[in-house]
Amino acid sequence: MDRPVRSTSDRRALLACGVIGPVLFVVVFLVEGAVRPGYNPLRHPVSSLAIGEPGWVQRADFLVAGALVLAFAVGLAPVVRRWGGGIWSPLLIGLVGAGLMGAGVFVTDPISGYPPGTPMQPLPPTTDGALHQLFSTPVFTALPAAGLVLAYRFAKLGNKVWAAYSAASAVAFLIAFVLTSLGFAQNPALMPVGGLLQRLTIIIGFAWLAALATYLLRRGAGASAD
Repeated sequence: MDRPVRSTSDRRALLACGVIGPVLFVVVFLVEGAVRPGYNPLRHPVSSLAIGEPGWVQRADFLVAGALVLAFAVGLAPVVRRWGGGIWSPLLIGLVGAGLMGAGVFVTDPISGYPPGTPMQPLPPTTDGALHQLFSTPVFTALPAAGLVLAYRFAKLGNKVWAAYSAASAVAFLIAFVLTSLGFAQNPALMPVGGLLQRLTIIIGFAWLAALATYLLRRGAGASAD
């Protein structure tokens, strides 16, 4: 994760991936969710967009965005090292990228009545569905963990604004994720808006990731955290 980066332009290119990947991922699933027949973005998970023949778009979205987030993690590692930090934050963000890529390889199972004609309740998991859930786990756990780690690092460096934003994003992400999980578990009150809650969760986390990458680029490839 912390391999040498040859030049400032290389570092900037890797950090720029942290802007492109999250923005691309969100834009694609928002557009796909709005135009897919039989799909309700308020109710259905983002991952359901990968099911079936038109699902290649969302599968590609997972793969490309995951590769870009992984590249950002590589670029982040020497930055954090210069701040006096360890490998945890780039490692955790790298797990997010790897999780996205794995979620693109293995397609989720039907849930909440999508595709049309499938039951609302989750079916027994297939192998692909179980692997999709396995790879999705770090996306929803490693990302807030990275936020908390970097909140601590920013606080140590005296950057109160980024410490507070990173911590607040991590907490809001976790709260939204818990509510999302209840919705997809068919909680009567939250099930109709499970997809909306998941989108809110992802946007909170990926907005923080893209903002972090933008901040580092503006600081000159992350030379300081002040």
